[in-house]
Amino acid sequence: MKFYVGDLFDADIREATVVTLYLLPEITLQLKPKLLRDLKPGTRIVSHDFTMGHDWPPEKTVRLGPDTDYLWTIPAR
Repeated sequence: MKFYVGDLFDADIREATVVTLYLLPEITLQLKPKLLRDLKPGTRIVSHDFTMGHDWPPEKTVRLGPDTDYLWTIPAR
């Protein structure tokens, strides 16, 4: 497992197999095109409390007390 610190819009995320997010909703929506473009099909994404918008519904939603986690998998191209 590796953790990196840097600008998430400039980061090379192509080798990631799991991406976790806990970002403000507007940042999550701005990041969505990069995730879909740069990540390999099958890569899993988990977002804490915020979705990817109405045009990409989560595959799974998990309630954790007052919080919610949303899960997606990058689709085949």
